[in-house]
Amino acid sequence: MLAKEIFREDAYRKTCDATVTGSGEDYFCVDQTVFYPLGGGQPGDTGTASWGESQAVIVDTRYGDGDIRHLLQEGVVPPAPGTAVTLAIDWPRRYRHMRMHTAMHLLGAVLQYGVTGGNITAEKSRLDFDMTDTVDKEAVAAAIAELVAEDHPVGCRWISEAELDANPELVRTMSVQPPRGKGAIRLLEIDGVDLQPCGGTHVGSTAEVGKVRIGKVEKKGRQNRRVNLHLDD
Repeated sequence: MLAKEIFREDAYRKTCDATVTGSGEDYFCVDQTVFYPLGGGQPGDTGTASWGESQAVIVDTRYGDGDIRHLLQEGVVPPAPGTAVTLAIDWPRRYRHMRMHTAMHLLGAVLQYGVTGGNITAEKSRLDFDMTDTVDKEAVAAAIAELVAEDHPVGCRWISEAELDANPELVRTMSVQPPRGKGAIRLLEIDGVDLQPCGGTHVGSTAEVGKVRIGKVEKKGRQNRRVNLHLDD
């Protein structure tokens, strides 16, 4: 049974209390969590779990066998099923991922091309575009800075799979389709700027992204350009 994904509706929740529902050699699962699992180019959260007199470092979070696994350091015995635990994410790292992920949506809104890939880290992120045009780094950075300064609200809403089928232009990614089978698709909406399926965590307004710098632009094939992005703080 998949844990309740608190991070989907409230990316700013840093901690939660939960009950362990299962465990393995180096991981445990819970009934609800604030930890984002690896997916959509965004890393899994890290942080800590506390129970009784014990505390352990969570080194990664990933989906596995239909649930969310909180991976522990090697040699740490996970809490047993039924144990009450308190989970706390590494907030500075997560918040940087939130800013990065939102900045990538702004980059995609400025460069209106199909997206062939992407990756997020706390240090830098990248998007790969189906394009042959030259990227004017200064112009792109200025356009993103304008969207940041305009302080657009960022939120999410849900549509049915049938609604997505009726609006295929919402999907910008060319190689990966939104996950199906749950009956609903989560849309990331930056008011007046971007609307597309996305399951990641984001800040509440574009102003929170801060100053963005466009890094190296790489040619990754005849019709593919990789644009690297950095946060300047």
